Amino acid sequence: MFVIREALYQLYFDPEMERKNVAQKWLTQAQTSAQAWQFCWALLGPDKLPEVQFFGASTLHTKISRHWSDLPTDQHESLRMQLLSHILHFSSGPRMVLTRLCVALAAMALNLIPQAWSQPVADMVRAFQPQKPDSEGGSGAEATQDPHAHCLALLELLTVLPEEFQSSRLAQARRAQLREALAGEWAAVCPMLRQLLQSQDSSNQVKEKVLRCLSSWVGLDVPLGESHELVQDCFTALSNPELFDAAVETIVNAISQPDCQRYIDALVNLMPLVLGLHDQLKKAAQDGDMETSHGICRIAVAMGETHSRVLLEQVEHWQEYLALVNMILFCTGIPGHYPVSETTSSLTLTFWYTLQDDILSFEEQKQAVYLQVYRPVYFQLVDVLLHKSHYPSQEDYASWSSDDKEQFRIYRVDISDTLMYVYEMLGAELLSNLYDRLGRQLMDPQQSAVWQDTEALLFGFQSIAETIDVNYSDVIPGLIGLIPRINISNVMLADTVMYTIGSLAEWLADHPVMLGGILPMVLQGLVKAELSVSSVSTLKRICRECRHDLGPYAQDILTVSQDVLLKEVHKSSQCMWLMQALGFLLSALPVEEILVRLHTLVTPHVQQLDTLAQQEPNPSNKQSIIHILGMMSSLFTTLDINRQADNLEGASSPRLAPSQSTQNPVVVVLQQVFTLIRTILSKWLDDSEVVEAVCGVFDKSVRTLLHDFGPMVAQLSGMLGQIYSAFPQASALDLARQMVHIFAGEEHHISNIRSLIELLTSTTLTIFQQGPRDHPDIAESFMHLHAQVGILSLKFPETPTVKAAGLFFTELLPRCKDVPSLGDVLQRDGKLLTETILQAVGGGSPRSLTEHFSEVLLSLNRHCPALLSQWLKETLQTPGFPSAHVSTEQKHTFSQQLLREQTNKRRVKEIVKEFSLLCRGLQGSGY
Repeated sequence: MFVIREALYQLYFDPEMERKNVAQKWLTQAQTSAQAWQFCWALLGPDKLPEVQFFGASTLHTKISRHWSDLPTDQHESLRMQLLSHILHFSSGPRMVLTRLCVALAAMALNLIPQAWSQPVADMVRAFQPQKPDSEGGSGAEATQDPHAHCLALLELLTVLPEEFQSSRLAQARRAQLREALAGEWAAVCPMLRQLLQSQDSSNQVKEKVLRCLSSWVGLDVPLGESHELVQDCFTALSNPELFDAAVETIVNAISQPDCQRYIDALVNLMPLVLGLHDQLKKAAQDGDMETSHGICRIAVAMGETHSRVLLEQVEHWQEYLALVNMILFCTGIPGHYPVSETTSSLTLTFWYTLQDDILSFEEQKQAVYLQVYRPVYFQLVDVLLHKSHYPSQEDYASWSSDDKEQFRIYRVDISDTLMYVYEMLGAELLSNLYDRLGRQLMDPQQSAVWQDTEALLFGFQSIAETIDVNYSDVIPGLIGLIPRINISNVMLADTVMYTIGSLAEWLADHPVMLGGILPMVLQGLVKAELSVSSVSTLKRICRECRHDLGPYAQDILTVSQDVLLKEVHKSSQCMWLMQALGFLLSALPVEEILVRLHTLVTPHVQQLDTLAQQEPNPSNKQSIIHILGMMSSLFTTLDINRQADNLEGASSPRLAPSQSTQNPVVVVLQQVFTLIRTILSKWLDDSEVVEAVCGVFDKSVRTLLHDFGPMVAQLSGMLGQIYSAFPQASALDLARQMVHIFAGEEHHISNIRSLIELLTSTTLTIFQQGPRDHPDIAESFMHLHAQVGILSLKFPETPTVKAAGLFFTELLPRCKDVPSLGDVLQRDGKLLTETILQAVGGGSPRSLTEHFSEVLLSLNRHCPALLSQWLKETLQTPGFPSAHVSTEQKHTFSQQLLREQTNKRRVKEIVKEFSLLCRGLQGSGY
């Protein structure tokens, strides 16, 4: 006993964490010991500290809930009496000890109900009745105890009983049995709770406990039909400020049970009470009482959202439900700015989705009736949402915290999503409505002085145009005509104007005649640093979607863009986007024009790079070098002259093939700056960020140009080999992998690629001999490179090559689980490997090689069956792959047979051989 007290003092009062942990561990073991049944009572002695008493009560709960079977049946009754007696004794506190003892008795009840304890609630209520002093066995001490405290203790016990049931681990059958038994006890609990809630003598403390008790029992799905009068009584508690929060929580819990829908009469009876809160709600909104309006809104939304379909179907009560919908609309439009002076409106947004879904799910005739009633409400909703999306005045907005601004941004995104959803119900009329209002506003100087109104209407347009195809809307030409009339001196309005233009980029591609009126506005925004993100992203969208019609404006776009780049108006990431926009723009110009304009664009940056290359390395010029190289990478990501040839339908003459005299403009520029890049590398070779930026320029160019990049292969292979030999870095290996992927199959490049791979491999193996663990990034990129080489080798017709490639994969795959970098390789290249093998088996390679492919498939199935199953499914669903001779059913059979075999090599060979014959149309032909 003494030792336990010592350990508890150590746990609660010792400042050293390590000793606390030792005490905690020892006490946990003590609780599981057989002696715990005895020592827990001693710890509950009246002379002990509350912390010691709490441990005693917790020990009791642990023993009852986890070691119940250790207690002989004949001791159950005395344990119950002891527990009840202690609960009565602790009814005046300490609170934490009382709650723990109640939880222990609840755990005991769950062990005994229903067979060994048939009426637990009635017995508990009886035990807490005030004792008469002369009653048999009455100690006198308990008789003088406070009946108020007894009442609270009983309510605590009844509250924790369902909670203990919810948190206990129980077998499914036992859980169902207990749930039924407890639901049966509700008939005894409910009248008592009603009596206490209605009684004039009950204190606020008792009434609050009653509300929490009801909330706890509601979680057991007790029928609303049997308790709706009690729920109705809870509404009276809403007028008491001390009980308001608990009453809201209880009412919301009670009416949010989906099970309530079985009790339609009860729901209909509650409706007038919910509607009766409207005056209290309006007053709270008027007084700026956020807590009250928030609580009432939660009740209205719980009623409207959980039961919208059921209540819509009560046709004779349609006016009441419409009144509830309007009450929720009032909550959506509650005065004040979210989240600074109100936090209620955001609770209502999902309700509008639910109501719309339910209305649109009715059959056509019924739907038409509901739309007649609710479409006008949804038009009002659009007005309300646009009003709620208004920015505050600039002075107010400047005083908001960054957290408030971020919450407001997210709130506007939620409003935007709601507007987009509502479009499904309101259709084209919604856009016409917005357009008419915008027109009236911009024509009236008094109205257009309030920039927030214009911004909100454009925000509504943009929300819809961003995701819904507005190509067929007849108001867009008018909108495009109105936009240039907007004064964009306010930054927030200007931002929204930019995003609205961006959302209409696809429409502009179909109506290029409108570009002339809009582009000057975008370019006007481009020169302002505060509009950086919106103006650059909008220009990028226009250049991507409308590039074939931008010829007449190319000079203006390039001049303004070059100017803002040289003046460093934008941050680095926006400069990258701007370069991507210019890449799209240049791609669509005539070939002979591209090179001239490309030179004009990159020359100032190349000159700056040249100056930086002459300087001694330091942190500031390093960032400038990386920035300029990044801009070139971004430009070359989108500058693709072949894309135009693909897009121009019926183009009279195809673009020049790479073998002809004209070189790709990107290649011309790369060849001109090659020496400069070598100079940079000579000074920054040991800096992985600079090397990565250099490799990025070539990597993006290879990916975009593909075979057009050919003239650079010899130079780049040589340079990559030199970089890597001097200072091995993952980015060089990643670039080599791209080159292998594209050029390894080309006769005149093969010797350069082979020499490069040999050099990279021998250098890497030297590093690995010193310890590969220090270079996980190199190990990963090296394996990616070799997986790429391996996959290519599997396509060769020569047996030794395919055999070696197969061996590479069967050695690699078993190690993928243990080596994370190999696991990444598998995730990234596994599908391509599977596809390559199936293509070879299906007729792409000689039939004599099938057994080597079957070994790789077996290895894949043994070491990553789930992934193989997914890859087979994805690759074989392509029609006609790997051969037109096999049906979908035959492919499915092959997959199933293969995935079943994880050990039998001979069987896998047979399955693959049979599939290969089917693919070649040779099955049953005597082979």
